[in-house]
Amino acid sequence: MQELNNTLRGRDFISIHDFTIEEIDYMLETGAILKKELKSGIPHPHLAGKTLGMIFQKSSTRTRVAFEVGMYQLGGHALFLSPRDIQIGRGETIKDTAQVLSRMVNGIMIRTFAHEEVLELARWSDVPVINGLTDLLHPTQVIGDMITIREHQGGLKGIKLAFVGDGNNVAHSLLFGGAKVGMDVVIASPKGFEPDPVILEKARQDAKQTGAKLWVVEDPAEAIAGADVVYTDVWASMGEEAQADTKEKQFLKYQVNSKLMSLAHRNAIVLHCLPAKRGKEITDEVMDGPQSVVFDEAENRLHAHKAIMALVM
Repeated sequence: MQELNNTLRGRDFISIHDFTIEEIDYMLETGAILKKELKSGIPHPHLAGKTLGMIFQKSSTRTRVAFEVGMYQLGGHALFLSPRDIQIGRGETIKDTAQVLSRMVNGIMIRTFAHEEVLELARWSDVPVINGLTDLLHPTQVIGDMITIREHQGGLKGIKLAFVGDGNNVAHSLLFGGAKVGMDVVIASPKGFEPDPVILEKARQDAKQTGAKLWVVEDPAEAIAGADVVYTDVWASMGEEAQADTKEKQFLKYQVNSKLMSLAHRNAIVLHCLPAKRGKEITDEVMDGPQSVVFDEAENRLHAHKAIMALVM
């Protein structure tokens, strides 16, 4: 474990695709251990004296709170940096921002729109950069998701996860995550809203090592049939508000409701990365029902983020 820890120290966390099967498993196990320690009152100040700079180009509840509280629990300090607070909001380049911040902090987390901004930040930063979300990927979310699935389903390999809705950043990271841990992932999306084929192909290459099956269908009922995990997300992501009404009409049959859930495995769990548009992509009956673990999932963002920070910073 020490050798693997040394391998991760100083690394950027931009995509699950960038890590080996063993490294992802180590992150998940580290998250589980940190959670157990926290619940047992055992302090773990692995980042004592260290500081995380958090750049938020998009608003956030779970990501901000999990990183900020996580740094506190790890003995460090987090700085919230919105575009209104730093010069990046007035035209300073990503390159200059990276070079300045990396001389003052020990790690940088960024939540933004364009994935290229994260890559540019990492290129010029001398400290680890953590991708807190882009329009392409949401890897920190999926580390938390996989911790949750392990807790409730006893493992990941051979589990069938059905994601119903837009083939978005969460869907992309679920494909990468499933490929690394041997979890079968099926994405059900309307025509024109499927996952990026380049992401799907990269994930399928990863899946050759674990035997995970990854595929895309149009029919949500086909995807959910026999699923151990049913996952959904908002139909219009941040920045797509103008498309919300149009997308809603195209996604009506993709609502996760009791009828669709009846097709899943009887012990299936329900995930949602939140925030949810209740009555749209998911009904109250399902989200508040006995199969829902969405708030366990939200809590596990804290433990996932702590594992990532503790290992790379």
